[in-house]
Amino acid sequence: MVSLYDGGIYLVNGTEIVPEAEAAKVKALTGKDVDREEARKGTIAYSILEQHNVSGNMEKLKLRFDAMASHDITFVGIVQTAKASGMEKFPIPYVLTNCHNTLCAVGGTINEDDHMFGLSAAKKYGGIYVPPHIAVIHQYMREMMAGCGKMILGSDSHTRYGALGTMAVGEGGGELVKQLLRDTYDVAYPGVVAIYLTGQPMPGVGPQDIALAIIGAVFKNGYVKNKVMEFVGPGVASMSTDYRNGVDVMTTETTCLSSIWRTDEDTESYLSLHGRGEDYKKLDPADVAYYDGCVYVDLSTVKPMIALPFHPSNTYEIDELNANLGDILREVEKEAEKVGGGRAAFTLTDKIVNGKLQVQQGIIAGCAGGNYTNVIEAAHALKGRSCGFDEFSLAVYPSSQPVFMDLVKKGAVSDLMAAGAIIRTAFCGPCFGAGDTPCNNGLSIRHTTRNFPNREGSKPGNGQMAAVALMDARSIAATAANGGILTSALEYDCWDDVPAYEFDRTSYDTRVYQGFGKGDAEQSLIYGPNIKDWPSMSALGDNILLKVCSRIMDPVTTTDELIPSGETSSYRSNPLGLAEFTLSRRDPEYVGRTKEVDKLEKARANGENPADLAPELTAVFDQIHQIPGQENVEIMDTEIGSVVYAVKPGDGSAREQAASCQRVIGGLANITKEYATKRYRSNVMNWGMLPFQMEAEPEFAVGDYIYVPGIRKILDGDLTNIKAYVLGEQVKEITLYIADMTPEEREIVKAGCLINFNRNRSQK
Repeated sequence: MVSLYDGGIYLVNGTEIVPEAEAAKVKALTGKDVDREEARKGTIAYSILEQHNVSGNMEKLKLRFDAMASHDITFVGIVQTAKASGMEKFPIPYVLTNCHNTLCAVGGTINEDDHMFGLSAAKKYGGIYVPPHIAVIHQYMREMMAGCGKMILGSDSHTRYGALGTMAVGEGGGELVKQLLRDTYDVAYPGVVAIYLTGQPMPGVGPQDIALAIIGAVFKNGYVKNKVMEFVGPGVASMSTDYRNGVDVMTTETTCLSSIWRTDEDTESYLSLHGRGEDYKKLDPADVAYYDGCVYVDLSTVKPMIALPFHPSNTYEIDELNANLGDILREVEKEAEKVGGGRAAFTLTDKIVNGKLQVQQGIIAGCAGGNYTNVIEAAHALKGRSCGFDEFSLAVYPSSQPVFMDLVKKGAVSDLMAAGAIIRTAFCGPCFGAGDTPCNNGLSIRHTTRNFPNREGSKPGNGQMAAVALMDARSIAATAANGGILTSALEYDCWDDVPAYEFDRTSYDTRVYQGFGKGDAEQSLIYGPNIKDWPSMSALGDNILLKVCSRIMDPVTTTDELIPSGETSSYRSNPLGLAEFTLSRRDPEYVGRTKEVDKLEKARANGENPADLAPELTAVFDQIHQIPGQENVEIMDTEIGSVVYAVKPGDGSAREQAASCQRVIGGLANITKEYATKRYRSNVMNWGMLPFQMEAEPEFAVGDYIYVPGIRKILDGDLTNIKAYVLGEQVKEITLYIADMTPEEREIVKAGCLINFNRNRSQK
C-alpha cells in the first residue's frame, strides 16, 4: 500500500506521523509546544543544505558541492564551457566516467576520441578518470565518493546517493561549470516530503518494485516535484544498503530535486566495506520534524510491479496485468499509435499466447539493475534453468568491475551463462538506446531507469519501433526461466539467499586515474576531429522577434524527444553536428525551420537586411509598427530567433544538449505551460534562452511570429506580466510570464549564454 497525506505532517521520534491539522497531538507526545518553522529545521535535508549553503539565507540557497561527476556524453561540453569561461583547475573532486559512449563502433573512433579528451582533461585540470567498462557513473560514486552529510552534483539526472547519506542532484552541464568556477548552485529552499517506510519487502520483491510503486503514486500529481524525498521510518532497516541504492536511484523518475535517507549500521558497514568508514555518521530527523507531505509505504504489501510503455509511472502489479492483459495492452497500443505518428507501428496484443504475454528480450543493467544484490538473486533464480532457444534473450550488465569480480568469485556469472544469459561489462547503453536494441515490434523488459518512447534505440522514422517495460531483476529472471512468458517473481521460491558482498578495489587501483589536486597546466587537451568548440552566441537584443518553429501539444515532452539519445551520442562533443538531430523523432521539420530563422539573424548581425532573405518580414514589421509605442522599431535593431512551444517539456535526462541544441541553431526562447523539471529550465537559461510560460492556450501556429518588446528592460524588473504580440492576419496581444529568476540567471540570459556571462565578468 502506498498512500499520500493531504498536506504537511509532523514526524515525532522518527515513528509517529501527525497530520498538520492535528498538530496539538505533538505536544501530547512530546510535552512541548509545536513550532512549525522550527520543526522544518528538524529534517535531515535541512541540516545538509544548511552546511552547504553560503548565502546566509536558508530561503535563497547558494550551494557549494563536495564533489561532482559526469559521463562521456556530457563531460566534453562541460570542460569546453568551463575552459572558455576561464577555468584553470578542478577545485573539487570531479569524476569523469566513460559509461555512456563506451562502445566505439558508432561513428568510427568518435567515442574513443572523447575518452582521450577526458583523460587529458583529468591530467591538465586535476580530475578522476574512470576508463570505459570499469564502472557506470553512479556505482563508482556510491563505491568511492558518497558519504554521510555530503552533497554531490552530477550531469546525469540519476545522480542519487541518498541511501548513503548524500544529497545528490542531477543537473545540466551549466550548473557543473558554475561549481568549477567556484560559483554556486542557486535554488529556493525546496519542500521536503517524508517517504515513510514500514514493514519489509516480501521475498522476491526487489528495489525496482518498491520504486515503481512510489513513482506510480506520485508522478502524475506532481506530489514531490522539485522537492527532496526524505526516506524515514522503521522500514528502512529492513533493506540492505545495496537494496536501498536500487530504490533511491529511481527517485529521479518522480521529478523530485534530490533524496536523502536516514542512515544506520548497515550504511556504516557499506562504507567501511568500501574503505570509507570515516565517511559514516548517523543521520536521523530530529525528535520533531515537519515535512511538506508524506508518502506512506507499507513495504510488506508491495508486489512485483511492471511499468508499461511509455513512462515509469505507467505502473501495474504484474498479477493485475496478467489478469487483464487484453484491456491494458490495448491502451498501450493506442499510445503507441501517437508515438509512432504513422511512421511505424507497435503492437502488444499479438504477443498474448495462450493467455500469457510473450516477451522478446530481458535486460538487467546499469545503476538500477546491475547492483550486486539484483544480479546474485537473478542468478539464483536461473541456476539449473534455461532461458530457452526461442526468441527471448537475456543480457546482464554488472554495474562495476568490483561487482563483476565478486559475482565471478561466487559462481553467479557461470550460473547465468549456463542458463543462456549473456554477460556484458559496465555500460549504461541499454538505458538510453545504445545497446541491445530489440527487434522490430519487440517488447523488452528491463531493470533500468527509463522506458520513454524509443529509449531502447528503435527508429520510427525508419519504420522500426520497439518498446520497454520496466521490471525488477527478480521478475525478469523468473520470466527468463519461463522462456520469456511474463512471470512474477512470487511464482518462484528461491529468494533472499544473498551471500555477503566482498568488495575488491584492485581494478580501480590499476585502471582509474586519480588526479585530483595534481593538475598540470602544461598538459594539452587532446582533441579528436569531432570535438568542436561552442559556436559564438550573441547577447540578447532589446526587442526580439520569435518565429514559432515547433508546437508540441503532448502532455509531457521528454528530453529524449528534444534531443534523442542512442546513436546521436557520438556527436555530443560537436554542438552543431548534434543539433541536426534536435526534435528529429518528434518534429523532423524543426531543424530546417529554425536554421532558416538563424540565417535571418546571422544576416542581421552582419549588417545585412534580413528582409532581403525573407520578404515576409516587411509585412511583419508593418504590423509591429501598429503596436502602440513600437512605431519606430527598426528591423536591424530587433533580434530574430526561433521558439518552441511545448506544454510541459524537460522530463527525463539532465543533458544540457536538450536546450543547447536549440540555441546553436537559432533558438531564443521556449514557451510552456510549465517546465517538467528544474534542471531543464536551468539548461534553457544557461544557454541564453528565455524560459517563457503562459496560462492561456497557444493561439499561434508553426510559422507565426511573436514580437516581445523591451525584453532586456523586462529582465531587470517584474516578470509576471509580459506583453507579447502574435503577428498574423491581425495583431493579437498575449500575456507571457517568467517564473522567479535569480539575479545571476537574468544576467546570463541577457549575456546570451553562460559562456558570455563568464567572459564578461573576467573582462571587468
